Amino acid sequence: WANTTWMANHTGWSDFILMGLFRRSKHPALLCVVVFVVFLMALSGNAVLILLIHCDAHLHTPMYFFISQLSLMDMVYISVTVPKMLLDQVMGVNQISAPECGMQMFLYVTLVGSEFFLLAAMAYDRYVAICHPLRYPVLMTHRACLFLASGCWLLGSVDGFMLTPITMTYPFCGSREIHHFFCEVPAITVLSCSDTSLYESLMYLCCVLMLLIPVVIISSSYLLILLTIHRMNSAEGRKKAFATCSSHLTVVILFYGAAIYTYMLPSSFHTPEKDMMVSVFYTILTPVLNPLIYSLRNKDVMGALKKMLTVRIVL
Repeated sequence: WANTTWMANHTGWSDFILMGLFRRSKHPALLCVVVFVVFLMALSGNAVLILLIHCDAHLHTPMYFFISQLSLMDMVYISVTVPKMLLDQVMGVNQISAPECGMQMFLYVTLVGSEFFLLAAMAYDRYVAICHPLRYPVLMTHRACLFLASGCWLLGSVDGFMLTPITMTYPFCGSREIHHFFCEVPAITVLSCSDTSLYESLMYLCCVLMLLIPVVIISSSYLLILLTIHRMNSAEGRKKAFATCSSHLTVVILFYGAAIYTYMLPSSFHTPEKDMMVSVFYTILTPVLNPLIYSLRNKDVMGALKKMLTVRIVL
């Protein structure tokens, strides 16, 4: 029996305890309802955006193809963490097994990494559209878009395959209480009873590369776009270019700001409360904001939505 206990403690066989979001709330039931409503809004908003892009021929362009990929990532992304959290609150359970924790971590890291690169691909698409409009149909073919999107998913999964096995194979011989509402890498790493400083340095380097490469692509793209917009003679052209780029930049700032805080700032900046609030922001709120940013500020999407609603009403 003692040997079994030792094995469970040192190999990660026993369950983790998710301290969660609701325990810190004075009104957990109300917060649970709010999170559920936000979750439904995120799923429905992104699903409607994907449906519109798929059904409306005017939206069959590279820009909207990438937006549909972003919506797909956001739908999976919020589904990895929120349903488990809500179910645990309703059922009064707060345990998660090591394999479930590993799977949640892998999917989450993969999707975050994929979204980093997808935002860079979207910036490159806007750069080609605004700075090289005549070459745009040649450079951004459907095949090129599929290649870029597949590359984003692949690079994200490389991140997941690298970080998850190392994090989950560390010995956890002390407290198994995760001060978070899901299995995020930093929240699990602090539970390990072995020295994780080398791994944390490697993770930091990996995250710098995962963030730095897309940030360089995005910054370069938008610098060249701004120079091109500045040289434009047409006021209407300037306005349209600014509208398209400002939507994308809003999403980039929201997503990257939170990710830089979580994965790149030293541990002295972190507390479980701060980490949880930042994670709520980019895990739960960002998937709701993305479809709103891309639809409410976009005449083409709003036009497609009105057309679809008109057809439904007539039928």
